[in-house]
Amino acid sequence: MIKNNTQTIFKFSRKYSFIIPYQPQNNIAVATVSGKSYFKFVDILRRLKLNYDSVLPEEITSSDRRLILTTVHESSKIPTNLVLLDDEFNYHPTIIKAKIVEKLQSGLNDSSLVIGIDPGSRIGLSVFYYEKEIESSFYTSIDDLVSHIIKILVGINARRKVVKVGNGTMRIARHIVNSLNLRFCSHFELEFVDERKTSLKIRNYNKRGERDKISARCITQREGYRYLILPLSRMG
Repeated sequence: MIKNNTQTIFKFSRKYSFIIPYQPQNNIAVATVSGKSYFKFVDILRRLKLNYDSVLPEEITSSDRRLILTTVHESSKIPTNLVLLDDEFNYHPTIIKAKIVEKLQSGLNDSSLVIGIDPGSRIGLSVFYYEKEIESSFYTSIDDLVSHIIKILVGINARRKVVKVGNGTMRIARHIVNSLNLRFCSHFELEFVDERKTSLKIRNYNKRGERDKISARCITQREGYRYLILPLSRMG
């Protein structure tokens, strides 16, 4: 068996051989000869735990269904519109993942942005976009959490933006919501969600933050009474 970048050749004897075209293994391809841009793409993709193929720009055809990551200069060689450019990789990794998900899921799933928050001494955070989880994390500072959520609300285009907050610790929950309302200069939908039984018993029960992240993920899947929050920063 002989392999190269475009095909696999199986040889059973000198008389018989056949060629199997190369089949892409992933739905993302990095297509650039720029070393700086290549390592930027790869570093972010690895941090996001996303698999990818490495190809040359001229290897991309119009029938390619992968999301192509390339440079502005090389994009003229790419015969497809399913492209993200290197300057779009200058944002926070969650925003970048949202851009990737939007390209791959557009027209397939609902484009709502849903943010789940599990308030407590450690605050769990789960972010869903196009029905895909794009972040699972936890915070110990309300100010840091609110600053990060604002970046997400500003940086991601969505038909609806919903913030769901667990009602287990209402003092912290209201502090988070009031801070968002004051600092985010646009409207969003808010739900206070019954968070009973969201703190599941997991194998790594004492693992730092894991329980809080799982609880936040559960909160994104629950329904509560919905409020439309208008920005205090504009209303004065």
